[in-house]
Amino acid sequence: MRSKDKIAYFYDGDVGNVYFGPSHPMKPHRLCMTHHLVLSYELHNKMEIYRPHKAYPVELAQFHSADYVEFLNRITPDTQSLFSNEMVKYNLGEDCPVFENLFEFCQIYAGGTIDAARRLNNQLCDIAINWAGGLHHAKKCEASGFCYVNDLVLGILELLKHHARVLYIDIDVHHGDGVEEAFYFTDRVMTVSFHKYGDLFFPGTGDLKDVGEREGKFYAINVPLKDGIDDTSFYRLFKLVITKVVEIYQPGAIVLQCGADSLAGDRLGCFNLSIDGHAACVRLVKSLNLPLLVTGGGGYTKENVARCWTVETGVLLDAELPDEIPENEYIKYFAPDYSLKIPSVPMENLNSRSYLNSIRQQVHENLRSIQHSPSVQLQEVPPDFYIPDFDEDEQNPDERVDRHMKDKQIQRDDEYYGGDNDHDHDHDHIMDDA
Repeated sequence: MRSKDKIAYFYDGDVGNVYFGPSHPMKPHRLCMTHHLVLSYELHNKMEIYRPHKAYPVELAQFHSADYVEFLNRITPDTQSLFSNEMVKYNLGEDCPVFENLFEFCQIYAGGTIDAARRLNNQLCDIAINWAGGLHHAKKCEASGFCYVNDLVLGILELLKHHARVLYIDIDVHHGDGVEEAFYFTDRVMTVSFHKYGDLFFPGTGDLKDVGEREGKFYAINVPLKDGIDDTSFYRLFKLVITKVVEIYQPGAIVLQCGADSLAGDRLGCFNLSIDGHAACVRLVKSLNLPLLVTGGGGYTKENVARCWTVETGVLLDAELPDEIPENEYIKYFAPDYSLKIPSVPMENLNSRSYLNSIRQQVHENLRSIQHSPSVQLQEVPPDFYIPDFDEDEQNPDERVDRHMKDKQIQRDDEYYGGDNDHDHDHDHIMDDA
């Protein structure tokens, strides 16, 4: 049992400055709201805060195809009309629009997850948090479901340099299809996704019978759920599945995607979890005392996203947070109650006890089909990328400045980003009645 977990937290205020468009449900502004709520509860005093490096194209191409990465780097709102064939090829458009600073946005959130994995690998922290990450739908050669670069896959690939087995857990309301697909044929990663399935719900994958193939057979676990699942049902199943998975699979590290669209009242979700119910899953995973990388994910009622990820930051820090939200730059969004709690939604739980038991039994049956833990030959650990702009041994990670910033000769002292000038903030009223 570790005496006190050391927590690393990654944030760059620029992630909140991008704008997907007036009718788009994804609002990166929620990340600024989350960060300011974390600051208002003074949680930053209990962890190490880092601005992530912007992931280099060569880093993104560890998973994504080089031509796709190059296209993301090149495309702009002004030039997209010239590349209609490529827009279709790479699935850019309505769900995944081209907007100003798209590639830099991807570089920041992916850089945060890669940095988080590296700090865990180097045993510089026990838990690493990147709420900007968790974009689990992106595929090797295309965007999908508001996701362009799959930071989770990149983070897991980094962890695999130091760990024989990595466990990926996803509690977003949508199936973690991009991560599952990336590791579908290997036993080095076990993916476990709890999600809504059926009724043509996006992305349409994640059936109980999808279990992986070849060396990866039975190393993909899907928990397909129906509308209205509540705290009691969700947590009971989550605990039974995850404790059995960890017992059998014996991972060296865990990646936990905490999509907040599984909360009650989410604009795109259909579950009925409270923040406490969602956070209970985080608490359970933390209690396993394994190196842990925590990311965000979906979440489209942004004030509830900020509440949820702040509460979960507190859980990871073993900090009890007062229910009354302290004064902060975004306090008006939490009116009228200014409370961390969210109201439950009156909706029927369509997940019967017998249905949930049948899922549990099938998952346990699949787990019995695998070795106690797969054997991985010991091999030399490949080095982290050599990035010429800094030497991690000589520079404080707080103070690292990438080449782009050096070239622009911009001095950035605002570690906590008091003024984020978020465009989404200006346009917020557009979506308020959506």
